[in-house]
Amino acid sequence: MGIALAATSLVVMPLLVVAKRRTARALGSAAVMADSVQTLLCTYLSAVLLVGLAVNALFGWAWADPVAALIIGYVAVREGVEAWRGEDDCP
Repeated sequence: MGIALAATSLVVMPLLVVAKRRTARALGSAAVMADSVQTLLCTYLSAVLLVGLAVNALFGWAWADPVAALIIGYVAVREGVEAWRGEDDCP
C-alpha cells in the first residue's frame, strides 16, 4: 500500500507543482508560488520514501526504510530551520 501511494505521489505531485506555479504567475501570488516549492519538496520526499520501501520489499534490506526516514527527517529539519530564519526558496 505504501509503495502504491508513494508511486502515485510521484505521478500526481509534479502535475500539481506545474498547476500551482501557473496559478501563482497568473495571480502574482508569492504565497501560491511558495506552496508550489513545498509541493515540489513533497515530490522529492515521496521519491526517497518509494526507494526505501522498494529496496526493503525487493531485497529484504530492513535498514533501507529507516535510512529513507533519516533522509526525510534531515530535509524536514533543514526546511524548518530555513523557514525559521526567513530564507526564501521561491524561484
